[in-house]
Amino acid sequence: MEISSREHRINQEIRAREVRLIDETGKQLGIYPAREALQIAEERGLDLVEVAPNANPPVCRIMDYGKYLYERTKKEREARRSQKLTEIKEVRLRPKIGEHDMGFKIRQMREFLASGAKVRVRVRFRGREITHPEVAKDLLDRIRQALGEIAYVEQEPQMEGNTMLMMLSPSKTSVKYSEAAAS
Repeated sequence: MEISSREHRINQEIRAREVRLIDETGKQLGIYPAREALQIAEERGLDLVEVAPNANPPVCRIMDYGKYLYERTKKEREARRSQKLTEIKEVRLRPKIGEHDMGFKIRQMREFLASGAKVRVRVRFRGREITHPEVAKDLLDRIRQALGEIAYVEQEPQMEGNTMLMMLSPSKTSVKYSEAAAS
C-alpha cells in the first residue's frame, strides 16, 4: 500500500540509514537498518511511517497508514462538530439616546449575554457629535455598570473612525445560570 504524503515519509520514502523502530502495539523494538525495518513492516502487512524525522536516529512506527489517516480525519471532524462557536451580537447606539431606549437596549444585551453570545456595543457619532467622545464614554460606563454582574469587558471602549466600540463577554456564572434555567 503506497500512499504519498507530505506530512510523513512512509515505506521507500524514508531516507535514513538506521531507524528506531516501534511496532504496532507501541513497543520499542530497537534500532534497525531502514531496509530491515521496512522488511519487518511488509511481513506484517503494514506500513513503515517516519513519525519523528528530527530524532537521532529517526523514529519509525509500524502501522496501517491508511487507517491512521482515516481515524485522524474522523477525530478532526468530530472535534469541529463539538466545537462551540461564540456568536457576536452588535448593539448600536447614538450619544443622545433616550432613557427608555437605553433600558430596552440593556435588556436586549442581557438576553444576548445570557444565551452565551458576546456583545459589541457601538456608539456612532454623526456630524459634530464626535467632538464630545466623553458622552459616549459615559454611556458605555452606564452599560458596564448595568451589566456588571453578568458580563465583563473584554475590550475597553476605544475610538474607531466615527464610532466608539466596547466588547462585552458573558461571565462564566451567568452562562451556567442561564443553561440551568433552560433545562
